[in-house]
Amino acid sequence: MKTGNILLTTLLAAVLTGPAVAEDRGDRINERLDQRGERINQHLDNKGERINDRLDRRSDRLEAQGHERAANRLDRRGDVVENRLDRRGDRAENKLDRRGDRIDRRHDRHN
Repeated sequence: MKTGNILLTTLLAAVLTGPAVAEDRGDRINERLDQRGERINQHLDNKGERINDRLDRRSDRLEAQGHERAANRLDRRGDVVENRLDRRGDRAENKLDRRGDRIDRRHDRHN
């Protein structure tokens, strides 16, 4: 009789906590993907800023030497690269956010 009660209690506990564990799992996956997207976005933003700063320094040196056209071109090129990497990071972050939301909704729907 004791074994039956233990099995029944264990089975009942598993049935009741199953959906809660799955719901928590969806939230954990969503949070992990959000953090990953933020890290990727931050990495690409920093990379774009470093490249832009390096090209700005080269541009300033060229301008000091009297090469304004080349300096302007390098300055614009640095801005373009920085903007492109910023957009790329934003897209990656948004993609991972949407993916995490889909997974979370799927886990919520099945439980």
